[in-house]
Amino acid sequence: RLLAQECARVGIVRPLVVTDPGVKAAGVLQKALDAMAELPVAVFDQTPPNPTEAAVRAAAALYKAQGCDGLVAVGGGSAIDCAKGVAIAVAHEGPLTHYATIEGGSPKITAAAAPLIAVPTTAGTGSEATPNAILAIPEQQTKVGIISPVLLPDYVALLPELTTSMPASIAASTGIDALCHLLECFTSTVANPVSDNAALIGLHKLVRHIERSVDQPQDLTAKLEMLWASWYGGAAINHAGTHLVHALSYPLGGTWHLPHGVANAVLLPHLMAYNADYTGEKLRDVAKAMGVAGTESLSIAEARKAAVDAVKQLCKDVGIPP
Repeated sequence: RLLAQECARVGIVRPLVVTDPGVKAAGVLQKALDAMAELPVAVFDQTPPNPTEAAVRAAAALYKAQGCDGLVAVGGGSAIDCAKGVAIAVAHEGPLTHYATIEGGSPKITAAAAPLIAVPTTAGTGSEATPNAILAIPEQQTKVGIISPVLLPDYVALLPELTTSMPASIAASTGIDALCHLLECFTSTVANPVSDNAALIGLHKLVRHIERSVDQPQDLTAKLEMLWASWYGGAAINHAGTHLVHALSYPLGGTWHLPHGVANAVLLPHLMAYNADYTGEKLRDVAKAMGVAGTESLSIAEARKAAVDAVKQLCKDVGIPP
């Protein structure tokens, strides 16, 4: 019910809703449209699992043809990232790769980018809390990141009732994506008190609610806590950033089209073990947050192994064997 009000607040009169076929088929899109019934809304519902420039351009063409003046992303990280790409494309010239951070393109993104409201329907990517957009480059079989404070959504709605129709496999894989964000940021070489605080809050919420969120999809408390875990993962990314798991999962997604959370789950415990000697006491904190008993009495090597084993077990418990 607040969506129409928030559109007005950020200056959106004719929104383009960016979503995907799964969200539409599940009836979630219609709930969002009902909340904006008084607005002239256009809909782009063809976001692919890994959004590409082609998808962004198609949505941008619809945005311009319909005279839209802002975006409402309803979906998981793919829809939100696609909408971020559209926000750039409708106000900036040239291919989106020109704006890739690795190419030095971030400063080229100006405040002319379209306003964006994010309504996540999965709990994991954290895109609703970050200034990042990840787009697939099929011809290079990889992905690129576009990072700019302009891409931070103007408003975020965490609505657990929109996540209850999420299939268990998606709830599990997106939840493990959030776990990766939290653990990678916590063990980053540029981790700091702000990112550590966000990562630990999110980790406590995730560990206690991910299984219920997967197994009991109508449990709105578990769903809301997972949405918050995802949001805290995004907040931690803003202040520290991910590292090895995500660096290696992009080629897995770009080449073999593995779901992002599954690719992360395959890599996470192995790279945790690989990095363990460089994490100080932090994996002891992780083991404790994961529910390992007696962590204070463990040697540092034992604590690190316990953290890795706990992550492996959690992945198995939600049906994603690492």
